[in-house]
Amino acid sequence: MPRFAYPGHMAAARRALQEHLSLVDVVLEVLDARVPASSRNPDLARLLGNKDRVLVLNKEDLADPDLTAVWLGILRREGWPVLAVSAATGAGVASLPEACAQLAAGRPARRWRKSLRLMVAGMPNVGKSRLINVLVGRRVARTGKGPGVTRGRQWLRLAEGMELLDLPGVLYPGLKNPGVLWRLAAVGIIEPEENEIEVAEHLLRRLGTWYPAYVAARYGGADSVTDLAEVARRRGFLLPGGAPDLRRAAVSVLRDFREGKLGRCTLDRP
Repeated sequence: MPRFAYPGHMAAARRALQEHLSLVDVVLEVLDARVPASSRNPDLARLLGNKDRVLVLNKEDLADPDLTAVWLGILRREGWPVLAVSAATGAGVASLPEACAQLAAGRPARRWRKSLRLMVAGMPNVGKSRLINVLVGRRVARTGKGPGVTRGRQWLRLAEGMELLDLPGVLYPGLKNPGVLWRLAAVGIIEPEENEIEVAEHLLRRLGTWYPAYVAARYGGADSVTDLAEVARRRGFLLPGGAPDLRRAAVSVLRDFREGKLGRCTLDRP
């Protein structure tokens, strides 16, 4: 399984979240709908304690709709509002401010604050910055290339009389579970220190089992394929001498999955 190094800037992001938590009324905890359990930060859950939150399953347009419905039911057992949205298409995003307002109504902190203060939190690369831009109605959240690159922290004013705090992504430093690691690497939340071939092989085997029709449709042939070398041959990714180019095939498979070209797939099975 891929190894992951915990970068220093994420430790700083964790401290920033702790410092600002008392300033907000509701936390929008953003998850990736394709991996709603794996992308949930256990460290963040401990930091939040009993703080009011709305769970947001982002990228629902890339996830299996049947399994998203199941995960919504599972997560709602905790007693918090849970919404499936897509920051890419805008679906469901308009419901988030109202859900936050209803949750915070009547809370003691609301007696002295002039506006409802929200915080967006979650692992890097779950789509927080894009979600913020949709909520605000313009491009305000600063992002860069790769996961975990939101720069600094900023307060943003929403049209609904709300303020929203944008913080860098927080990643759990104790990621050791191989099953969680490969799923996070597959969706692009983390990048493995070593090559992506192993991640792509795991992904292809799972998709070939759970979504064989999608794999067959994307890579040709009447049957599904669970072997990366076969994908390389079918796509013409060959090295000099005719050997399959596994690295090029791996990059292609991961890109296809992350962009939804393999269909709407969910990797976390309830």
